[in-house]
Amino acid sequence: MNIAVCVSHVPDTATKIKIGPDEKTIDSSGVTYIINPYDEFAVEEALKTKEKFGGDVIVLSVGGDANKETIRKALAMGADKGILLKDANARDSFSVAKALAEEIKNLNCEIVFAGKQSVDYDNSITGQLTAELLGYNCVTVVVDLKIGNNKVIAEREIEGGKEVVETEFPVVITCQKGLNEPRYASLKGIMAAKKKVIEEKPAAPSENKTEIIKMKKPPEKQPGRIIGTDASAVPELVRLLHEEAKII
Repeated sequence: MNIAVCVSHVPDTATKIKIGPDEKTIDSSGVTYIINPYDEFAVEEALKTKEKFGGDVIVLSVGGDANKETIRKALAMGADKGILLKDANARDSFSVAKALAEEIKNLNCEIVFAGKQSVDYDNSITGQLTAELLGYNCVTVVVDLKIGNNKVIAEREIEGGKEVVETEFPVVITCQKGLNEPRYASLKGIMAAKKKVIEEKPAAPSENKTEIIKMKKPPEKQPGRIIGTDASAVPELVRLLHEEAKII
């Protein structure tokens, strides 16, 4: 069984982000990049699937040379092969999915894992778009997974609860926190990853469907105000909440 896992190279959530001079990109100076946290659940589930059914885990990432660092992290966790689909230009979710789908088609993977979203743009649609372009089944926001007899039974989060769905291969699974506990890369795994080759291929060409017009930070939080210290302040508080804050 060929198992694909898609990973994204994103800014560390602890990094302070600055908007670049063009107001369309972030200023990457001083920014630490990591493997997308949700993609770690995808890598772990891919490895667990390999341990149960055999096959190879192939890590795919779309981007520039810096993405090799993220691919190497997945290789250190235990993945067998890495493929960098090179494109230094900014791609939207559709263009990323297009590149992933073209390569997955060539690899003939029966199951594809990805994080439910990346923590940079938070579009939460790349996995679904990849499945649609491939013609694969798709289950999103998965928190429990059982595979057997060509059947996939997945529990997924929905608004206010969870639902259980059943589908068949080929399938794309997008992974949510709670699905598993990602393993740490061992020293042996880290050393082995250095010897594993990351294949580089040009990403399939595709035009973006969306364009970033402008980035801006949210307004700074206003300082708090003390209206009063006893019950006499309640009418004024209610008035401000209604007329100024407009939350009641």
